[in-house]
Amino acid sequence: MEMMTGGLLTELQPRQSMDLQEEMERALRYGRRFLGSAQPASYIPELAGADPSLLGISIITGDNREYGCGDWKHLFTLQSISKVIALILAIEDMGMDGVFDKVGMEPTGDPFNSIIRLEKASRKPYNPMINAGAIVVCSCIKGRSAGERTGRFLEYARKLCGNPSLDFNDAVFKSERTTGDKNRALAYMMKTNGILEGDVEEHLDVYFRLCSLMVNCRDIAFFGAVLAGNGCNPVTGEPYIPNKVLKLVRSLMVTCGMYDASGEFAAKVGLPSKSGVGGGILSVVPNTMGIGVFGPALDEKGNSVGGVKVLEYLSQRMGYSIF
Repeated sequence: MEMMTGGLLTELQPRQSMDLQEEMERALRYGRRFLGSAQPASYIPELAGADPSLLGISIITGDNREYGCGDWKHLFTLQSISKVIALILAIEDMGMDGVFDKVGMEPTGDPFNSIIRLEKASRKPYNPMINAGAIVVCSCIKGRSAGERTGRFLEYARKLCGNPSLDFNDAVFKSERTTGDKNRALAYMMKTNGILEGDVEEHLDVYFRLCSLMVNCRDIAFFGAVLAGNGCNPVTGEPYIPNKVLKLVRSLMVTCGMYDASGEFAAKVGLPSKSGVGGGILSVVPNTMGIGVFGPALDEKGNSVGGVKVLEYLSQRMGYSIF
């Protein structure tokens, strides 16, 4: 193995035959080098107290082999990773045209909670992976009440993550609802523009509740394995996601999934991925495996510092990039 100097990967060649568990442990050690003074999300009080030294990774392969190391069993809230599940469910409810009549498919280059594009460039949000787009997507999930809609999401998330015990964190939900004025501004702007229909506060409650789902690395790795394996359960082979939807979702994860760092991430890591400010990152190696990473210390874009470096190591070391 080539040595790593100056905190950077140097001349690492793909070695597919290496022991995956050992490589994960090396990746974790590498990722810990970059935690430094990075801190958890402070604008959501319930997230601010997370231990910034935590870092974990789980992998589930297409033939259902499971690996984990570090703090991979530690629970955290799904946050923006929930946008991927919400999008799939909304398309199931409303169809492609119904959803994308209200939200676009283009990256923005702006922060995930920016209101600028809604004011200046477009009446509808640019993509489903930013907050404005996700709020619109939540409005497309069917149900007679916020409780029924979030209940349907919960059952769907339990299936996609292979864990029937998943549940919401009520304290985080209340914390986000109390401090979510920027998301409220986005929602009412879209209501004014005619994009968001119905009860704005109900849509916001659905959005905040979805972000508060508690998971660990294994749960999102399982979901990643579903996305990696033609939309099927890696254990039973049961089909969950139609191929057309699967291709769309993975494409949006590549172009928009890592906030306004998506381009750099695509160049350095090259995997369809979605991050959340709870510290999680969902990554997909198509036809091979799902990866779940967790590290609550965030960079200025809102992505896990250690998690990004773990994925960068594995991608370059093992040759996982899709490009």
